[in-house]
Amino acid sequence: MEPPENSNKDSNGYESAEKIILRWDSTASEEARERMIFETDRQEADLYLQAVDEIQRSLSNASISTSFNNNNAADDQSKVNTTIQIAMARLEDEFRNILITNTSALETDSLFDLSSSSTSTLSLHELEEDDSLSNDNNSSNNLLQLQHCESSDSSSYRSTSSIREVDLMPAEAICDLQAIAMRMISSGYLRECIQVYGSIRKSAVDSSFRKLGIEKLSIGDIQRLEWEALERKIRRWIRAAKVCVRILFASEKKLCEQIFECVGTDIDDACFMETVKGPAIQLFNFAEAISINRRSPEKLFKILDLHDALMDLLPDIEGVFDSKSSDSIRVQAAEILSRLAEAARGILSEFENAVLREPSRVPVPGGTVHPLTRYVMNYISLISDYKQTLIELIMSKPSTGSRYSGDPSTPDMEFAELEGKTPLALHLIWIIVVLQFNLEGKSKHYRDTSLAHLFIMNNVHYIVQKVKGSPELREMIGDDYLRKLTGKFRQAATSYQRATWVSVLYCLRDEGLHVSGGFSSGVSKSALRERFKTFNAMFEEVHRTQAIWLIPDVQLREELRISISEKLIPAYRSFLGRFRSHIESGKHPENYIKYSVEDLETAVLDFFEGYPVSQHLRRRSQ
Repeated sequence: MEPPENSNKDSNGYESAEKIILRWDSTASEEARERMIFETDRQEADLYLQAVDEIQRSLSNASISTSFNNNNAADDQSKVNTTIQIAMARLEDEFRNILITNTSALETDSLFDLSSSSTSTLSLHELEEDDSLSNDNNSSNNLLQLQHCESSDSSSYRSTSSIREVDLMPAEAICDLQAIAMRMISSGYLRECIQVYGSIRKSAVDSSFRKLGIEKLSIGDIQRLEWEALERKIRRWIRAAKVCVRILFASEKKLCEQIFECVGTDIDDACFMETVKGPAIQLFNFAEAISINRRSPEKLFKILDLHDALMDLLPDIEGVFDSKSSDSIRVQAAEILSRLAEAARGILSEFENAVLREPSRVPVPGGTVHPLTRYVMNYISLISDYKQTLIELIMSKPSTGSRYSGDPSTPDMEFAELEGKTPLALHLIWIIVVLQFNLEGKSKHYRDTSLAHLFIMNNVHYIVQKVKGSPELREMIGDDYLRKLTGKFRQAATSYQRATWVSVLYCLRDEGLHVSGGFSSGVSKSALRERFKTFNAMFEEVHRTQAIWLIPDVQLREELRISISEKLIPAYRSFLGRFRSHIESGKHPENYIKYSVEDLETAVLDFFEGYPVSQHLRRRSQ
């Protein structure tokens, strides 16, 4: 059987192609080593590609010739194989050089702006009318222009959900890379092509990561950091992750599709994962480390920020990493999201227990608002800011109720009274309940009962004001429970007044002052003098002591002073009116009637200011 008739013709074509290939053999020519084909004129690059095509055809024909037992077939095939190896080595160098030459760092500040831009999908017509998108197409530095994505049917701007792709390379470079990739892959050099592409583009991604502030930290490194440092890194990570997923990774995927779409989706997926799998794992390892970190109350809000950011990104992650080869990235992101949710639930539960068991026993001076009260109420006010997220995450009621009845170390909370509230609202009310329970315990460390009542009044009033000051918190707590809290601090105010002023006002009663005899009846001056002396001593002690006590809320302080004056001043004025003459008719009346009504009115203004009487007197004299 004879070989194909066109063998002579093919031989001539092969020889011409071989000359071109050998002319650019960098191992044999210094000129070939110093110059790159695709950096010369286009004609030379096209000739080289045509030569490669001819060599590939010759390789196929050499295989056919071998089947005809041609004596020279083995030699021919060996020669063609050598030539194709030289060509592939050269194309690999050209592929690498085009990638390196056309890879430039992204402007991260602009990327941050782009990643936070509107997520609406714009039509081509709208984009064309938008002056903000018109720019010089020849500017090689403009990496942020939204680009056309060609399809078989039409051209449109690609703007799916929040993804904003940018052109990473000029169209001419992409065409050259595509042409080289086709020939390398058809010659069996797929692995080399993917490796070169992945190494160059991964370096570019790593460079962008550094600019975005994403550090190469292991999970162990992250967990050893102080929380304050981690907070800053979380803020930076949230911004950077949006850029990475929506712009950087999405644009890398687009570039892979542009270069390798003619070869097959499996190959563009392979190149994409070769480029971004390592950086993607590095990116998500940070969030994973936070999700499994040691839990503590101060971490809740950054964990929720991280959860919300990842939840927002999840559709984009699924869109960018949509192939089977990128399953692991999608799974990792979903698992991190689940662990962040569990961490948030766990921290809330641990916070409730921490509030209940907070052990400080030293009374705060002056019965003012306890630091625990401020911390807890500020904390749950912040929780209410995350209402939308936490309503979805908190699905069960707090662990309390009738089963705790009879346990003196834990308060009860009847859920029947709070029917219709979300589990999150019940948790917030439960935190307030356990806070009050703890405060009741702390109030017992005051030796003065009046001060214990003032302490409860101050703290419950602060709770009420914080609830009223947060519309979100007030909505969840509800006005019914708010009225219950208001009643509690008013009751504490009443209890304070009884504990302090009943005994003082008792001095201003008439009983025990009148004497009667066989021939006359009247007022016992000795008893009256003793009564004035007792009143003076008691009022002075209350004045001295309670001037140091503190009601930090100005309105509450004024309201309590008015309430005291409304009871004290009329009683003293009446008592003085009835008995003043009996004292003034005797010796040294100034020793007994030490205060005018006006003096008492002024003295009451000193109460609950938080500093000693001597300073009040000095202040009034100035």
